Amino acid sequence: MDAPAIFTEADFYQQSFDPQAYLKEYYSMSDSREGANVFLTQNLKSLHKMFSLDELRGGTLIDVGCGPTIYQLLSACERFQEIIALDYTDQNRRELERWLRNEAGAFDWVPVVKYVCELEGDREKWAEKQEKVRKKVKQVLKCDVTRANPTGAVSLPPADCIVSTLCLEGACKDLPTFRSALRNIGTLVKPGGHLVLVTVLGETYYAFNKQVFSCLRLEKHEVEAAVEAAGFEVTFSEAQPYTA
Repeated sequence: MDAPAIFTEADFYQQSFDPQAYLKEYYSMSDSREGANVFLTQNLKSLHKMFSLDELRGGTLIDVGCGPTIYQLLSACERFQEIIALDYTDQNRRELERWLRNEAGAFDWVPVVKYVCELEGDREKWAEKQEKVRKKVKQVLKCDVTRANPTGAVSLPPADCIVSTLCLEGACKDLPTFRSALRNIGTLVKPGGHLVLVTVLGETYYAFNKQVFSCLRLEKHEVEAAVEAAGFEVTFSEAQPYTA
């Protein structure tokens, strides 16, 4: 399979992205360790490590490019009082809201929640953690990271921290756009605030359900330089090897 000839930008996501198929492909996990999803568990471990840092706590966390997922909030919800989730694609926000409202047919995150609870030392607190996420996500809003004001007409108070996982490399067609997007989302955080960024390195596409989506090929040093150019200081950075 090859990367799309033309980079799949926002309109393609709006027309073609199937959140339920995406969740099934990348976030399915059985309760048994044998059923662990390596890509997902690596990201969960990294997020657990980052959100265990002493300085990562505060009032408001903004999740930029949340997609239809909640895994990136499972460690974060213990450190922040309220969460605002942002995504461009309407169907992703609807899928997330289905889970937040605990509707029938929403994706089953329980095995993932249990895994994070085990990382934190008590696997049996999974139901409590699910409720914590549901209570702390106060708003789910549209955003466009390629715009200088990502949330458009909606004005948000500056956040203590931004988290963005597996978003910018799918939204930005080239390195200048990636650098600009980081500056744009940087406007959402208060001075001295924090950015937690999880991005895929060295890939040009990802695929599920016979659909192929572009991915900006990035190297670690390019990501770090872009983060610094956006006004942040890199205090923790690691690259995880991945073998399917």
